[in-house]
Amino acid sequence: MSDGLRFDRDPAPDRATPHSGQAPEATPLTDILLSSPARPSRVPAPPPTPDPVPVTLTIDGQPVSVPAGSTILDACRAQGIDTPTLCYAENLTPVNVCRVCVVEVAGSRALVPACSRKVEASMEVQTDSDRVRLSRKVVLEFLGSSVDVSLAGPAAPDGTIASFAKRYGADPSRFGPPAPAASAGERDEHEPGHHHAPLGDAAAATVAQPAKVDNGLYVRDYARCILCYKCVEACGEDAQNTFAIAVAGRGFDARISTEEAVPLPQSACVYCGNCIGVCPTGALMFKSEYDMRAAGTWNESAQTLTDTICPYCGVGCTVTLHAQDDRIVKVTSPLDSSVTEGHLCIKGRFGFEFVNNRPPDPQPGLEG
Repeated sequence: MSDGLRFDRDPAPDRATPHSGQAPEATPLTDILLSSPARPSRVPAPPPTPDPVPVTLTIDGQPVSVPAGSTILDACRAQGIDTPTLCYAENLTPVNVCRVCVVEVAGSRALVPACSRKVEASMEVQTDSDRVRLSRKVVLEFLGSSVDVSLAGPAAPDGTIASFAKRYGADPSRFGPPAPAASAGERDEHEPGHHHAPLGDAAAATVAQPAKVDNGLYVRDYARCILCYKCVEACGEDAQNTFAIAVAGRGFDARISTEEAVPLPQSACVYCGNCIGVCPTGALMFKSEYDMRAAGTWNESAQTLTDTICPYCGVGCTVTLHAQDDRIVKVTSPLDSSVTEGHLCIKGRFGFEFVNNRPPDPQPGLEG
């Protein structure tokens, strides 16, 4: 080490001042320790990645070129083809359970789900063949005859499924009138392998049951549940990793349930609300929205949406505030947010009630 950097020398106040009358031989130690390190003029960027090799296939007789790794659904949307979906979400892993996005692929024995099947070179796809239309029609009829799908949509409870049913001529009423609704907790008691005695009439079996209202944050109305698995994925590996809910039962008795069907406050739920954010049917709903719908005051056309940053921590999650009548009625997060990808925690999604409970404005002339 140079004498100019020895610790037993007198510290110099600055670079121009000698050490005990000696000429400075190097940068004083105090300058080295107290100076800020040099910083780059711009944020380092990741190394460039090569563009995916394009794959050419045929969709409805038209040649289409999309990046390798794309799904058939991606290719269809790139061409402007409106392919119905219910269990698909951009921020979740496809689970292929709703079957309304199925398409016909030349050489394939069965119809394939467009949301998960990757494109292949020279693949020939039919999105609106008679076989595809019949399959989608029957699926929509089964859902409509057994579940309350009045609010169901591809990504949010917006009632879009009605347009799907009209497009494919689905008629759920052909299965007969709905069977009586189950009593509270009745479906939770069904065990795998249990066979129900026939009712002796032509009634269509349903999942109708009372809504589960066991907390002040959100409601579980499983009469609207189509078993799309989105809530299970969001509660599990795709977002929260809490695993508070799963699918219980088999066949028509299959249902979303907490462990041992305990009430939500007694379960492992952390109330992040990510299950609500991905539910497409309204089976999972903010308590505020549920109450307003019951009272007939819910009006999305009168609501304003404002994007802001959650103030609770330093992560910087983007939240969308849904406000009606000068009150925040629910909170969501944009799917295209690089921080959240649509997911939030309990504070971000439900920590807004203090805003609604603010004191009234003082009367004129009575201020402070």
